[in-house]
Amino acid sequence: MCLGCLSPFNWVRAQINREAVVARHRVVVKAMDKLASLSLGNGKFAFTVDATGLQTFPDFYAKGVPLGTQSEWGWDTFENTGHYKIEEAYKYYDQYGRKVPYTVQLNEPERAKATSNFFRQNVHRLQLGNVGLELIKKNGEAAKTTDIKHINQQLNLWTGEIKSTFTFEGLTVTVTTVAHQESDLIAANIQSELIKLGRLKVRIRYPYPTGDWTDVGNNFASANRHQTTLVGQNAQTGIIKHQLDSAVYFTSFSWTGKASLIAKGTHTYLLSPDKGLATFSFSFLFSEKKDSNKIPGFKQTQENSYKGWKQFWMSGAAVDFAGSTDPRAKELERRIILSEYLTKIQCAGSAPPQETGLTYNSWYGKPHLEMHWWHGLHFALWGRPEILTKSADWYFKVKSKAAQIAKVQGFDGVRWQKMTDNNGNESPSSIGAMLIWQQPHIISFTELLYRERKDPKVLEKYKDLVFATADFMASFAHYDPARRKYMLGPGLIPAQERFKADSTFNPTYELAYWQWGLKTAQKWRIRLGMPRNAKWDEVAQNLAPLPVKDGVYLATESAQDSYTNPVFKTDHPSVLGTFGMLPATDLLDKATMRKTFDLVWNTWTWSDTWGWDFPMTAMTATRLGMPERAIDALMMDIKTNTYLVNGHNYQDDRLRIYLPGNGGLLTAIAMMCAGWDGNEVENPGFPKNGKWKVKWEGMKKLF
Repeated sequence: MCLGCLSPFNWVRAQINREAVVARHRVVVKAMDKLASLSLGNGKFAFTVDATGLQTFPDFYAKGVPLGTQSEWGWDTFENTGHYKIEEAYKYYDQYGRKVPYTVQLNEPERAKATSNFFRQNVHRLQLGNVGLELIKKNGEAAKTTDIKHINQQLNLWTGEIKSTFTFEGLTVTVTTVAHQESDLIAANIQSELIKLGRLKVRIRYPYPTGDWTDVGNNFASANRHQTTLVGQNAQTGIIKHQLDSAVYFTSFSWTGKASLIAKGTHTYLLSPDKGLATFSFSFLFSEKKDSNKIPGFKQTQENSYKGWKQFWMSGAAVDFAGSTDPRAKELERRIILSEYLTKIQCAGSAPPQETGLTYNSWYGKPHLEMHWWHGLHFALWGRPEILTKSADWYFKVKSKAAQIAKVQGFDGVRWQKMTDNNGNESPSSIGAMLIWQQPHIISFTELLYRERKDPKVLEKYKDLVFATADFMASFAHYDPARRKYMLGPGLIPAQERFKADSTFNPTYELAYWQWGLKTAQKWRIRLGMPRNAKWDEVAQNLAPLPVKDGVYLATESAQDSYTNPVFKTDHPSVLGTFGMLPATDLLDKATMRKTFDLVWNTWTWSDTWGWDFPMTAMTATRLGMPERAIDALMMDIKTNTYLVNGHNYQDDRLRIYLPGNGGLLTAIAMMCAGWDGNEVENPGFPKNGKWKVKWEGMKKLF
């Protein structure tokens, strides 16, 4: 039930013991497990540690959840020795009777291939530095992972503190690690007799970017391609400067007691505490500019972490499944709490995150804007709109580049990028350049932000983004005089990325999203006292119908074999998003969607899906009044629906973490609790079989 509700649809603060719920899911690690590393951070900066509490063994974790140090500002570009221009990556598609350029990944001729590769690689997100322990054995050798014994590591989610205890050659080491909630700063406290023996030091290493699709932060080769310099030091502070191809940044250190910071190799430094110490604490700050001011120490950072995390957990929404007898309830609650934690530290900055957050690079560290819906929408539904606002405002920064894409292609308004970077540059991608389902996302975000308080200032703030988005959508739809309908495509790839751009048209989900987006943009004009936009109305009212065959919705009108061709029953079953992510539009028939859901459920190749497909399926089941199926979807026993001990959504050896899955889970849970516009069922996504006791507070309805 919605405890404390005046009705199922108007909540007041319920008496959920939030600290008790969060404490139930404290993460405990007992082994050196490459998939069990733990992260600290604040949304714009994250630092991932191994079982020692710092980044001691990066090579061991490299093919698991890597020991990354990343920020939203840390980007670098290799020198453009080939003098490549992005226009060299254009491929022209026949679209609506004209040639339209798209920035794709070309493989020939050689010059075009090199151009595509350069702009895919650059800019790339940086791994800023590796800060770990240097542990020396009695015989003088460096420690190996097998030398670390009796591991007991715990992540206190309520305080944002990792406490790591282990033994090394019979001596105990305790490391407490915390992250500052306003600065890109980590602090640690170390207790061990090894300090007095001179066998425990802090090691700082600076990797060079690999330029690969993945960068896990352990490339300590290429020493001659970057420079590291100690540019300042006194008794208790030090500053290191790191210079790369286009990036320069600094690491400021502060410590208590006597210690020295000295170079040990070209890009390695040792912070060595005095042998008179049994306890040593230090902190380090990554920044774009040199700042000689003393940075916060361990105690100050610890207090900041406690305060910041308590404020986070006590804000917004909460859910509690205590008393549920369904055996899946405990695990589902664990996934929810850890997803809240992970999206807070990985996805709560002032730009859309990459799919692997601030841990390691995928797609060269670049955000994918179609995934922003899954990364960020849940913040609004969980009563934390201020977090979504930060990344929604990023669209102002990149609007001019989105407008340029639309202009070059001959469309109105703004065409939002797909695979992009911190400054909104479009990266070559044969799939990404052809996607369109990211276009209405900014309308979804801003609509939820407006609904929070129905403040006219929100309308004024975002109206130019909303209207420019709708202008593109209306101009992209092509009028077919023979059918007297507006078509989407050919010249697109739908969310289910299994279709060829040059022959695909009228994908079901995108048609519905187009109509919803245009009609919502029109509502904004009405709210602002502006006249209706005739073009938007014309397109929204005359879009092609959702394609149907044999009583079910097809993935696209151009794929009449949507359910007979095995290839088309893999990847995202995005046809379900038509009535899951979206409300019922004028185009939708619910009975047809119910038949479509059943067919997809029974015949889809679920082993070939992605982490957000399960929440999306749960959302569709919820809207269709099938709560049992909603739970079944969320807890489906499929590899890509795996949630590791640290809460990360594991996909495969390439994507060991996948934050759209975590964000998608939170979005689905919000809908399953609070419902959507017009819903009259309490907790619509949970079975009414007596096995689920659901208490929640602070959730907001989806549209």
